[in-house]
Amino acid sequence: MAADGGPGLPERLREAVAGAGYAAGWAIAGRLPTGVTGPVFDAGADLATRRGGPGVRRLRANLARVRPDAGPGELDDLVRRGMRSYARYWREAFALPSMDPDAVHAAMHPHVHGIEASLATVRAGRGVVYALPHAGNWDVAGVYLVRELARLGLEPAITTVVQRLRPESLFRRFLAYRRSLGFEVVTADDPRGAHRALTARLRAGGVVCLIADRDLSGTGVEVSFLGGPARLPAGPARLARTSGAALHPAYAVFAGDDAWGVHVGDEIAVPDRSAEAKAVQALADAFGELIARRPEDWHMLAPVGVPG
Repeated sequence: MAADGGPGLPERLREAVAGAGYAAGWAIAGRLPTGVTGPVFDAGADLATRRGGPGVRRLRANLARVRPDAGPGELDDLVRRGMRSYARYWREAFALPSMDPDAVHAAMHPHVHGIEASLATVRAGRGVVYALPHAGNWDVAGVYLVRELARLGLEPAITTVVQRLRPESLFRRFLAYRRSLGFEVVTADDPRGAHRALTARLRAGGVVCLIADRDLSGTGVEVSFLGGPARLPAGPARLARTSGAALHPAYAVFAGDDAWGVHVGDEIAVPDRSAEAKAVQALADAFGELIARRPEDWHMLAPVGVPG
């Protein structure tokens, strides 16, 4: 999910500016200490909040669904913290390839909750699908999981899907970035190839991680989510059913300035095709409960309601 582009710029120019900005981030920001980059990214987040562009307005509307009783001032503060959390994700994305995976794992380990049952499933040789909303730093959560699964002798152990980004240079950088973290990455614009790779991973007893709080295909399941209608993708539930994998909701969070966490929910059963829609609703319910615990770490700068 990218931030809003500049107003009035031609599309190709916006893409070129975005590509150059991300390239600079990985080349420069990722090599600077947090004490230098943190205030800069916070200031950028605060500026974006004051400007109140489309992404900020969508975030405010989404957070209002999480906190329907919040007054204007409380919601203003929640949006400000949410934008700073989102900026932290990008700051860490630039730095993560150069960070020590063991140090990341150690900083996160005390703040991981509910993962034991899903790891026991993997130890038993059964695959696991983790369905996540856009929250916290899901890449750091993936790094943690890679280290945990390596202890079980599974390397590489995680397959995930990425949407094609523009410009192409930015997309290639994201592929290289996520692969550098130890993930197998497949692209959403090759649905058959992606499905084969995901299914193969799960049937081999590995793990698939999918962002699942927004339906990009327009073919998702209509659910009740955070007190209103929404459409969420059926892919995680369908994959769990067809592969025999366990489906778990998960929510990545920030746990202090130099730490991260994740909350993993109970398995959601998908015994047959008729249970898929019920499983997607169960995911929506679980996401709602998890997001409500720390809404500022939910980086949803896009609509969640049913289009039209």
